[in-house]
Amino acid sequence: MTSLDAAITAFGQGDPVLVFDSAMREGETDLLYPGGAITPSRIRRLRRTCGGLLFLAIGEEIGEMFDMPFLQELHTESAATALWPLLSHLVTDDLPYDEKSAFTLSLNHRDTYTGITDRDRALTTKRFAELSAEGIEFSWDFEIASSRLGDEFRTPGHIPVCREASGGIVNRQGHTELAVAIARLANLPPVVIGAEMLDPEGDGALDFERAKRWGLENNIPFVLGSDLLKGFTSASQEVAS
Repeated sequence: MTSLDAAITAFGQGDPVLVFDSAMREGETDLLYPGGAITPSRIRRLRRTCGGLLFLAIGEEIGEMFDMPFLQELHTESAATALWPLLSHLVTDDLPYDEKSAFTLSLNHRDTYTGITDRDRALTTKRFAELSAEGIEFSWDFEIASSRLGDEFRTPGHIPVCREASGGIVNRQGHTELAVAIARLANLPPVVIGAEMLDPEGDGALDFERAKRWGLENNIPFVLGSDLLKGFTSASQEVAS
């Protein structure tokens, strides 16, 4: 199998994959798990092994269903900046690798305590993935979706959520879109938990070759963002034809 085939197969079985975005972008490797397959021990592995932020990547359709706002847009709304003028001084307009941040709301499940333990973060992640899949399957409208989400979750929380950009990986090749793309290729709900791999000192991203070698040593498929883009584009063309 190609590295992409191996990654898709592993992910479809609930196993982790490593995805490197690009040396021309963030230059980071992320360790990713399907949201629905997460466990406390897997959260622990992300936390101990990676060193970067744990984040939950969601597909555009899930963001639409729950109407989850991009924080960058929420924080620049005139009503918000009028009420809290500090926001106008903190505008995100200087990202060195992109024009817009993917962050939306952060969540805790209502059955968590602080929300930060491995158990708590696994519960938040897994239930959000399950709820999202149910909503997509039954085509919930906003009234149902928001009510069901509010029944189980609160914000702010300890799971930062990143929302796929409109058009997905074709229009933006951030780790959010790459994570969602591999879930789609594996025929899984587009809800993916991951974290960036940092070097041992925490001063930068883990070197490409070291990240790839770590994947080989731990039998975790390693895939490039460019290969994911090609694979997703090919799959989309096949479906369209």
